[in-house]
Amino acid sequence: MVAPDVPLAALARRHLPAAVADEWIALIRPALHLRPAEPGEPEIARLGGVPALPEDFTWPLWEGRGPLSFVASIDCGQFPSDALDIALPAEGILLFFYRHPRWDDEMVIESSAPETQEGARVVYLPTGMQTAEREPPEGANLYPLVRLAADVIASGPDWEHPALRAALDRVSDEDQAFMDDPMNSDPFRMAMGELSLELGPQHRVGGYADPIQGSVEVDVARAQLGGRVAYDDPALHQEAQRWTLLAQIDSDDNADMVWGDCGALYWLIRRDDLTAERWQAASFTWQCY
Repeated sequence: MVAPDVPLAALARRHLPAAVADEWIALIRPALHLRPAEPGEPEIARLGGVPALPEDFTWPLWEGRGPLSFVASIDCGQFPSDALDIALPAEGILLFFYRHPRWDDEMVIESSAPETQEGARVVYLPTGMQTAEREPPEGANLYPLVRLAADVIASGPDWEHPALRAALDRVSDEDQAFMDDPMNSDPFRMAMGELSLELGPQHRVGGYADPIQGSVEVDVARAQLGGRVAYDDPALHQEAQRWTLLAQIDSDDNADMVWGDCGALYWLIRRDDLTAERWQAASFTWQCY
């Protein structure tokens, strides 16, 4: 657990009922915010560029649509020691691939549709592997290279996050009614958005996602449950609580990355799958304005 961040705690006290604010502050978690690296700073991650891959690497493919594009890499060995509360590997490289709908005649896939999973992939390369830069295959986009450093930040759950919703069982009926009215969410969400804007593009590892259209955990849970699940189905929210953010890649002009209308890409994983390094079990969603 991370110590409550003063701006986040103040935001919660200002916009949430006192008992809800207490619950929200108790849920604050550390995250890594990825930003452009200054000269001489350790490089923790990259956006775009040409990835270094093993000779026998099979480039990720969306069957019937084409190869995925390389979006980002994260060097786990360069992370600040014990910075996060998720069990990332102590070394090795995580690679993130995605096929943007604009390469398929502007085809748009609902973010919680099961077929969305074919359009994104996370790959782990253990340390010590022989690698070389590999140009993307024809049909994949090549994004400009942006080198990234990282800062540890505090992150809090969004209004609809399953962990916060579960915590509401401990507050009064009056406070629950306040949280159930979507009109009450606007000031809170706007204040959260202003804090995010101060940091620039929201590239993150761990912590909570910075969602655009509601809980990304719920999006992923719907995809896992076949995509046709009512929002008030208890099974949906039970499944959503099993997922945690692995990485978020925002739209970023420096890397010529625009996901829909200034959207973001999100990769999530269950904690037990993360501990066991079952990267194929990661799930994907995206949101935009």
